[in-house]
Amino acid sequence: MTTAETVRAYHEARFRGDVATAAAHLAEPFSFRSPFITSADRAGHLSGLPEFVQVVTGVDLISELYGEAEATLVYDVHTATPAGTQHTAEHFRLDEDGRITSITLIFDASPWQAMAGLMT
Repeated sequence: MTTAETVRAYHEARFRGDVATAAAHLAEPFSFRSPFITSADRAGHLSGLPEFVQVVTGVDLISELYGEAEATLVYDVHTATPAGTQHTAEHFRLDEDGRITSITLIFDASPWQAMAGLMT
């Protein structure tokens, strides 16, 4: 698979709530970082996915940028929460086998602060 195919397949699986398919695109070792969560493995990264996708009402992909072993997606996540629409940038690094080794998720966490206690 190309970088674009891998990242797109992961992104689509994640927002479908398909943990098994999303995990299949992640390497070991793997790391994830966002304003709320830091994880050093696939299981930790994907553990809250089923609950998160329950509040997602839609995703609008704005931009896709691909290199040989990295990618950046910019998208809006529409939610049925007081946070509303989350403007998001997500950066991926891939290994030589084409699996994702790290993801950095960037978004304004301030609308989520009031709900942070409910997400832990």
